[in-house]
Amino acid sequence: MTTRTRRNRLFAAGLVAASVSLALTGCSSTSESSGAPNASATVNEVKADPKLAALVPDDVKSAGKLVVGADASYAPDEFKDDSGKVIGLDVDLANAIAAKLGLKAEVQDSGFTAIIPGIQSNKFQLGMSSFTDNKEREQIVDMVTYFNSGSAVAVKKGNPEKIDPKDLCGKKVAVQTGTTQADEIKDTRDPDCAKAGKPGIQNGGDKFDLQTDVTNAVVSGRDQAMMADSQVVDYAVKQSGGQLEKVGETYGVAPYGVALAKGSKLAPAIQGAVQSLIDDGTYKQILTKWGVEAGAIDKSVINGAN
Repeated sequence: MTTRTRRNRLFAAGLVAASVSLALTGCSSTSESSGAPNASATVNEVKADPKLAALVPDDVKSAGKLVVGADASYAPDEFKDDSGKVIGLDVDLANAIAAKLGLKAEVQDSGFTAIIPGIQSNKFQLGMSSFTDNKEREQIVDMVTYFNSGSAVAVKKGNPEKIDPKDLCGKKVAVQTGTTQADEIKDTRDPDCAKAGKPGIQNGGDKFDLQTDVTNAVVSGRDQAMMADSQVVDYAVKQSGGQLEKVGETYGVAPYGVALAKGSKLAPAIQGAVQSLIDDGTYKQILTKWGVEAGAIDKSVINGAN
């Protein structure tokens, strides 16, 4: 699972909050992002595929659009540019998927934990917000896989407190509410600390609704470490002006999925569109644009939790 106010753009779309009074002059693996993001890079125009468009249910076809929920605080996957427009990997992919199906994508900023309930209530047709496809989520929504990501840990540059990413017992660790990493603390990290006779991560993790606040908590010194998806950690480190560093390796690599209502008749169309984008090279262009091509997959499936 995964999860993510905005100030000057030192942290490219607000990875440091205005309240921080710091002297800022700032199946494959994703152990590191492949390159620097380039939000201005162009991607080939995507044309509708009639066979895939024919799979779209009539009610969606008549509306002419896919309404997509995304938590726009999780750069480079989904975040806001200087004008407040939601951009990022998932936004570009959502637009490309919609175009393949002869539709338009309407991406709406939403709190992360509100997206799946929004799908269940028909507020959104899709959720594209760095959702890890896992068995628990597949019980309540269907997931179309489109990317691979792991988890990673970041700390202050130089790791002054000698944080061991494999042993965070007793440490102050920032995470986003509702994410895989928040569950990891509850379900794995804290029980392992207890078995070792050590105190758990303080307060079960310092939880924030926005990933931008998670990053800020480490930059400001409130917390000693942060846990997030690997490419999000890589991006935060690159944008931190030398204030953060990743410690340890990426671990727990798993697929991301486009979330849809359970049993949605739209799922085959979405899966077909993702696979078509992979096959025609558009997918690789989008991942390269955001510097995350290390997470590319070559086959999209419905409900591919591992």
